[in-house]
Amino acid sequence: MSIVKLLQTHRNEFVASLAATLCLFMVITTNAWTSPALPKLLADDSPVPITEDEGSWIVAILAIGGLCGPIVAGVTVDRIGRKFTLLATFVPVVIGWTLVGLGDAVGYLYASRFLFGLSYGTAYSVSPIYLGEIASDQIRGTAGTFITVMAKLGYMAVYCIGPYVEYYTYAWISMAAPAIFVLCFFWMPESPHYLIEKQKDAEAAKSLRWLRRRSSVSEEINAIRTSIQQASANRGSFRELFDPQYRNNIRIVLVLVFAMQFTALLPILSYAQTIFEKISIELKPEEMSIVLGAVQFLAVLFPAVLVDRVGRRPLLLISTAGASLGLLAAAAYFAVETADNIDTTSLGWLAFVALLLFIVFYGLGLATVSFAVLSEIFPVNIRAFANALFTILSALVLFVMVKVFQLTLDNVGPYLPFGMFGVFGLIGGALIYAYIPETKGRSLDEVQRIVSGKRVD
Repeated sequence: MSIVKLLQTHRNEFVASLAATLCLFMVITTNAWTSPALPKLLADDSPVPITEDEGSWIVAILAIGGLCGPIVAGVTVDRIGRKFTLLATFVPVVIGWTLVGLGDAVGYLYASRFLFGLSYGTAYSVSPIYLGEIASDQIRGTAGTFITVMAKLGYMAVYCIGPYVEYYTYAWISMAAPAIFVLCFFWMPESPHYLIEKQKDAEAAKSLRWLRRRSSVSEEINAIRTSIQQASANRGSFRELFDPQYRNNIRIVLVLVFAMQFTALLPILSYAQTIFEKISIELKPEEMSIVLGAVQFLAVLFPAVLVDRVGRRPLLLISTAGASLGLLAAAAYFAVETADNIDTTSLGWLAFVALLLFIVFYGLGLATVSFAVLSEIFPVNIRAFANALFTILSALVLFVMVKVFQLTLDNVGPYLPFGMFGVFGLIGGALIYAYIPETKGRSLDEVQRIVSGKRVD
């Protein structure tokens, strides 16, 4: 099916997916804020004077709030629904930006970052569920990549605006993101899976008719109902995730967490301007950040087209190999820079290109395809718990990686964390090769059979 035909046939599904993932744009703007904000906060004329250690806590506390997000999602996603749980993520973001806009002490920033993390963790727990349940089999992988496309658009927006806007003014400008999300997503349908589970068949049929753009949806309604009934026979719980039958599923979650988070994208993006201050080229650090944001956004557009054509597994393997190469090349530059009597001025561009290479390849698979895989490997009765587990583990790893990055950056030098992250990326690629199967073009039931090791014709 051509891209034009695909867009025509599944137009409403793409619209709903884009509207839902605006919540990722919203929460990522809170995350990326530290890149332009930290240099201002650490400057002599800082609006809120902080130390470097306090700066690292401002970055890391988002991960602590992120640990609470999956708990909120686990309580609400099957009670008030996927749609309204996602809508509710705008509330902590608005409160958090208000604290940044009015606060004159670091405590306000700690509180705002915790609230930002709460929305971050909730959004990343629920959005894969919503996308996985509203998208047809033919485009589920593409829809899953929207999570990262919107996230990278959020980074680019912050990198382009943040360095050039007064500190307090930026907080009020950022209120636009939650406003746009609510205005766009409020009109989208609830997940048909959730509605059928709550015995709201008429609403589920209406939702499916709009999403599929056809009047006859009874066959799909019956298929969803059968899937839910089968799943309900063994009602899901967080403990059930660790049953032997889901051993392979959990292993895939652990592999994705390792490959995505131990390559430390979040610390690098959060400290982008600080890192670029250590690279000697003609561009200013804030200008390098803008280039990075633009390249990052463009890089994640390709998987949206390729994931349902090339497949999940090849893109993930290419991604880990290229990202690791970029990190190791950057580590080599910073190692040479620390050596005595070596002029690295002419090598600055190589370091910058190495970081862009990391961003491009990370976006090609790890940042995008991972969520497509995550949205389809668990049955509906425990999908929310699985996404919560992924988000909790990711938040724990991110907290550690942010602190490790800051400590090694300040006390040893950039070459150590970049070298470590590059080696971790290579290990992650080996784990993906060993444990993640190909699921391109398969239904959710077929995917779960593949993951469990059963034959699928």
